[in-house]
Amino acid sequence: MMHAPDAADHSDLVREIDGDAVAALERAGMPDAPAAAPRTRRPVRKGRGATVNPPNRFESIAAAPFDDGWSTLAADLADLPPLPTTLIRDTSRSVISTNASPDLGFDRSVNPYRGCEHGCVYCFARPSHAYLGYSPGLDFETKLLFKPDVAELLERELRKPGYVARPLALGSNTDPYQPIERTLKLTRAVLEVLERFGHPVSIVTKSAGVLRDVDVLRRLAARRLVRVWLSVTTLDPRLARTMEPRAAAPARRLAAVAELAQAGVPVGVLAAPMIPGLNDAELERILDASAKAGAQSAGYVLLRLPHEIKQIFEDWLHQHFPDRARHVLELVRSTRAGALNDAQFGQRMTGTGAYAELLARRFARAARQYGLDGRRDLDCSAFAAPPKAPGVADAQLSLF
Repeated sequence: MMHAPDAADHSDLVREIDGDAVAALERAGMPDAPAAAPRTRRPVRKGRGATVNPPNRFESIAAAPFDDGWSTLAADLADLPPLPTTLIRDTSRSVISTNASPDLGFDRSVNPYRGCEHGCVYCFARPSHAYLGYSPGLDFETKLLFKPDVAELLERELRKPGYVARPLALGSNTDPYQPIERTLKLTRAVLEVLERFGHPVSIVTKSAGVLRDVDVLRRLAARRLVRVWLSVTTLDPRLARTMEPRAAAPARRLAAVAELAQAGVPVGVLAAPMIPGLNDAELERILDASAKAGAQSAGYVLLRLPHEIKQIFEDWLHQHFPDRARHVLELVRSTRAGALNDAQFGQRMTGTGAYAELLARRFARAARQYGLDGRRDLDCSAFAAPPKAPGVADAQLSLF
């Protein structure tokens, strides 16, 4: 897409690479996409991760800004107002999602929220917002769907005849402890249902807000029913604020690891995602700090850029790290067979090539060195549906 330059200054000309053309090149296995002209740095939304709001891949029509010669676009961008967060009721009638992916350590999950206010620019869940008719860009972090009946629906599904308990992932798509959980408390309601049923659960979060439920987590841990994973992407607070604008600071996440460990809750750390040329040099330091905080296990994931995230991440790089954007993207391609993403099972989480292999070896060595290569299995044998609370009809029948 070509943006018309200002009549008096042709330096603002920006050429965006066509997404379909890039996808075609990646499918063909070509190592390099066409280079774009130097981009003009522009103001970004304070407190938000994405710098663009691209149309989702299911839309056939997309709107594009156009300057008619009166510099209206420049005026609009001079002082970007903050974007408010909008909450939207999710009327889904089921809450357990299942998967058959060999790359995941679970086959079922529950997500009380869709969209995530943490605004992590690299979030692999962003493309899921397109299924709802929203953009995976700024819409993903400002238009949040919540499931008010998530606890009741979960209980109904757990009571189905023939249900077999296996570890359930909480927060596999979007963070269960993002800021709106402070008031809605839907994640806590889910945990209370799982506790009553004796159902094992694994939690992934970037938020120290998980400590608000430490009472429930402590009881679950005593029955070997819970494991908590804190995602620690970087130890640099400035990078974290730019990359994950509304998530907890790195030091706060490590403090949460320590408090959970002291409470007897099994806790691990995910150094994820590792972004070549941006935060991957911190891998060993992250694992060292995590072990000292009390983490018992660790994992890592190489950066993934499916669907619209390619454009979102690339634009973010050019806006915040213009001096190294090209280098980072070249390194990413070196781990994805020349493309920016590879969705093949078995390698989408770890990548391929010399760079990816070195990262895997570094992680394995550091995990052994810091004692983070152990993991305790969760107990699925305690699952049992508790008696239903008597309803009005049951109470009336009890009179006879």
